[in-house]
Amino acid sequence: MTFSPDLLVHLCGTEEWSEAHREGEIRPAAGADFIHLSAPEQVHMPVNRLYRGRADLLLLHIDPALLDSPVRWEPGVTTDPESMLFPHLYGPLPVGAVIRVTAYPPAPDGGFPPLAST
Repeated sequence: MTFSPDLLVHLCGTEEWSEAHREGEIRPAAGADFIHLSAPEQVHMPVNRLYRGRADLLLLHIDPALLDSPVRWEPGVTTDPESMLFPHLYGPLPVGAVIRVTAYPPAPDGGFPPLAST
């Protein structure tokens, strides 16, 4: 299944974003084939599962038209809603595809709320 949203997001820490600026891109993690992305309305699910309470997170707002590698919409984990698919970028994320960067701080309880309209 393929979707074509106007905006995707990627979660990263401030240190990772600084390194991306030096390198010009974010590459898939060692041993991984892709970079995890999300649609804005679904990013609160993986961030709460993986990064609860982490205070240094940034949301990279990405224009999919500026990506050089394919994006495939694939299932997340078994606890995600049954029909939910997440975008996976099969290649590097160029810094030039990031059109905006915003902080994504946790709430006082450590959880991350769904994003308001981006």
